Amino acid sequence: MPMYARDEPTKCRPIDRWAGGVGWLAHPHEDGRRASHAIGGDDGVWLVDPLDAPGVDDLIESIGEIVGVAVLSDFHARDAAVFAERYGVSVHVPRWLNRATARIDAPIEQFTDEIGDSGFRVRNARPFPGCRESIAYHESNGTLYVPDVLSTELSATVGDERIALFLPGRLFPPRHLFGDLRPERILLGHGTGIFDDATAALIETLDGARRRFPQALVTSGWTQLRAGIAALGD
Repeated sequence: MPMYARDEPTKCRPIDRWAGGVGWLAHPHEDGRRASHAIGGDDGVWLVDPLDAPGVDDLIESIGEIVGVAVLSDFHARDAAVFAERYGVSVHVPRWLNRATARIDAPIEQFTDEIGDSGFRVRNARPFPGCRESIAYHESNGTLYVPDVLSTELSATVGDERIALFLPGRLFPPRHLFGDLRPERILLGHGTGIFDDATAALIETLDGARRRFPQALVTSGWTQLRAGIAALGD
C-alpha cells in the first residue's frame, strides 16, 4: 500500500467518536493513516487538518456548527481550502507554519496562542530541524491534539507503548511540550486516538522513548523515512 494515497477516496472510515467530536480516515488502507477531526470548542466546531471524502459531511453534521478550519502542521494543508469554501469559514494557521500557509488557497487567519475563541491553546513544536507543527490543548475538557510528532501507527510503536514518538523525537523526548499536560484524550494526525488512561500512555511514551530508540530504529526506521519523503508531496 502507498504511504499516502493520492487517488480520490471512495468513503471515509469514522474513528475517535466522543461527546465533543469525531474523527475519520479518508484513505483507511494507506500506510500513513492520515486522520482528520471535527472537534467541538468553546465557540463551535473546528475541522482540524481535514481530508475530504464521501460521507464526511454526514458524519460531522450532528457535532455542531462549523466555525473554522485549523491547520496545525506544515505538512497538513490537506483539503483545508475545500472545507473552508464549503462552509464559508477561514483557515486558521499558526504564524510559524509558513509552508502550510503557502499551500492553502483560501482566506487565512494567522494566530499565535489560541485557535479562534475555541479554548484550544497551541504550542510551537519543532521536534527536529525542518519540521514545524503545533500541538493544541483544551485544559477544561482534557483534549490534546498532536499532528505529527506522536502517532499510533502500529509500525511506529514499540513493545507495550500505545503512542509512538516520531523516530528523531525519541532521542530528545519533548517534555517541554507535554510534561505539564494531563489529557483525558489524545487525538492524532496519524492513527486513531487514545481515550483510556491517556495521560499515563503519554508519560510512558516520554519516559521510555530514548531507551526504545534502537528497537524503533530497526522496526520502523525505513517506514518513517518513507513517510517523511512522502510528506514532502503534501
